[in-house]
Amino acid sequence: MKWDDAKKKNLQNEEVRRELRNNKAEYRIIEEIITARREKNLTQKDLAELVGTKQSNISRLESGNYNPTLEFLNKIARAIGKKLEIRIV
Repeated sequence: MKWDDAKKKNLQNEEVRRELRNNKAEYRIIEEIITARREKNLTQKDLAELVGTKQSNISRLESGNYNPTLEFLNKIARAIGKKLEIRIV
């Protein structure tokens, strides 16, 4: 099954849509980190070295299997030339 087909099928499920809404901020942060890393032409290993961590930690973060601290997110933001902002709206 192609990714787009699986995505459409999963989004038909109300429980899946609800969980995606609940985790929207987390997914957005991950997406922004991946995009910025790629724009800088950095591999996960490159980013890990800049941050002072292991490549496996960057991989877990980007896959959503890691709950990073604000300190860790700040280190990543600085390493990719960004600034971390947190808002409650």
